[in-house]
Amino acid sequence: MSNKLAQTAVANFTAKFGYEPTGVWSAPGRVNLIGEHTDYNEGFVFPFAINRHTVAAISLREDDLVRVSSDFSPITHEARVHNITRNDENEWAAYPFGIAWAIQKLSKAVPTGFDCHIESDVPVGAGLSSSAAIECAVGVALNELWDAGLTKQELARAGQLAENEIVGAPTGIMDQSASMLGVKDHGVFLDCQSLEAEVVELGFAKANLSLMIIDTKVAHRHADGGYASRRAACELGASTFNVPSLRHLTSQDLPKAQELLDDVTFRRVKHVITENERVVDTVKTLKAEGPTAIGDLMYASHVSMRDDFEISVPELDLAVETALEQGAIGARMTGGGFGGAAIALVSTESIQSTSDAIKAAFAKNEYTEPNIFAVEAADGASRVL
Repeated sequence: MSNKLAQTAVANFTAKFGYEPTGVWSAPGRVNLIGEHTDYNEGFVFPFAINRHTVAAISLREDDLVRVSSDFSPITHEARVHNITRNDENEWAAYPFGIAWAIQKLSKAVPTGFDCHIESDVPVGAGLSSSAAIECAVGVALNELWDAGLTKQELARAGQLAENEIVGAPTGIMDQSASMLGVKDHGVFLDCQSLEAEVVELGFAKANLSLMIIDTKVAHRHADGGYASRRAACELGASTFNVPSLRHLTSQDLPKAQELLDDVTFRRVKHVITENERVVDTVKTLKAEGPTAIGDLMYASHVSMRDDFEISVPELDLAVETALEQGAIGARMTGGGFGGAAIALVSTESIQSTSDAIKAAFAKNEYTEPNIFAVEAADGASRVL
């Protein structure tokens, strides 16, 4: 993490609140290498923390007032630490308020108020989980300052609880787990049913590979109910088979599923079942053969999201196809879909030429120029100053 970000947070905290913070805590954004829409189906995901961070400069107060400010909003939001509730007027501040509320729920901490200033270089809206990075940076800070005694896994759970109850988003635990448990040049293989996590070496650096993020600048369009309808289709598929979730089905169940379900529901179910198997296969392949062998699995994941789950958009498809034409080992859309980012695993020396080709293809199609940058797998949340 750049020390400059932490120092900026200290300077801006001091300017906002009139005194210096006790410390600065940092948490990374994340990218999902493979495993999309499997988390809420109790399946498998394989994200990793990235070298883009959110930092929180924090000091405890002697009263119960909580004040939070940030580099991305002119407003300083306030709440009472014992009386945090869901409130749409909180906007982004729902994330730090939410984690403070959740840590109180999950621990025996005796909370006091605090002042907090947040700085971030995690791009917002690109599917890189800038929101979980806020929760995790503030979470590790309050865990230490309040002496709450929660483990990193428990703090990830606190982040999910904050998101579900205070922010009001029905998310899984993947984003917070990646941000908390990340290890340099490793991915986090997470079982979303048992919440067991295994840290697996990616080997990108050794193989002279880089992961490119291609932020299409297409805003996530969940408002049309697309996300909710797909979740409902997954639940219908599970209930048809009388199982708690699609995690309990395998490819061997697909012929029967095709008989029992309408075409759209079948394709939604097929994506989740095959995506779970692709995540497991990707981890096995990395361990046995290394990162140069996972390209076909990445692209198969994209095809499944494009054709079966139908959550891609033309800009994402163009980014993926252009990257592959330029020699990428693998490429796929990442995140919830309906916009956001694609990823491409490329040789480090071809980053510039691949980026240029994608930008040229976007210009030719009169799409907004994408924001393209390479990321590395980074360590998880910790105190930095």
